Amino acid sequence: MKMKVLAVATFVVVSLPFAAYAQGTFRGAEEGAAARERAAGPVGAIVGGTVGGILGVKERPRFREYVIREHRPSFRYREDVRIWAVLPERGVTLYAVPREYHVRPGYRYAIVNDRPVIVEPRSRRIVEIIE
Repeated sequence: MKMKVLAVATFVVVSLPFAAYAQGTFRGAEEGAAARERAAGPVGAIVGGTVGGILGVKERPRFREYVIREHRPSFRYREDVRIWAVLPERGVTLYAVPREYHVRPGYRYAIVNDRPVIVEPRSRRIVEIIE
C-alpha cells in the first residue's frame, strides 16, 4: 500500500512541470501578468505579460496579416521603436485588437514607424513589437 501511495505521489510531482508547460504561451503570459499586477500594479502586469508575449506565438503571423489588410496610417516616432518606449499622448492612434487574437482585454495596437506594436493604453508603453 505504501508503495502505491509513493508511486502516485512521485508521478504527480514529476508530471507537474509538464502540465504547466502544456498550458501554453498565452495562458502563461496571461497568468504571469495577472500575478504581477496583483504584486506590483500595472507595470508588473506589463512585465508579467511580456515574458511570454501579449500576443501568442501562433497568433503573431495572423495578426500581422490583419494589420496589413487594415492598412492603418503609421505614426512617425523620432525615437527607436522598442519595448517600454512611451508613446506621446497626441498623434498616436490606438486601435482595438480583435478578440480572435486572444489578447488580454485592455491592450491596443498602433502602427509606429510602419511597425505594428501592442500598447498598454494607460501608460502608453509599447509592450510588444510584432515582427
